[in-house]
Amino acid sequence: MPWWGIAAVIGGTMILFAFLHFVSKNKRPFKRALLSMCAGLLTLLFVNLLSGFTKVYIPVSLLSLLTAAIGGMPGVTLLLFLNLIL
Repeated sequence: MPWWGIAAVIGGTMILFAFLHFVSKNKRPFKRALLSMCAGLLTLLFVNLLSGFTKVYIPVSLLSLLTAAIGGMPGVTLLLFLNLIL
């Protein structure tokens, strides 16, 4: 996937999250959307940093990064669950 396609997916996701936060009457929808995406990426980072203790590792790829950014913490939980069953 070209870099502009990745940027379009991330930008579109942020606009979608901002719209959802706007509809749910949040005061700062773009800030909430950005925090939601950053929380997912930070969760993925912490899962991989703690892999030495927990023996749980999620390979970092474009798919896992987009899942963490788009899905937030539930997206990382989904990756952990799929890692468990597969």
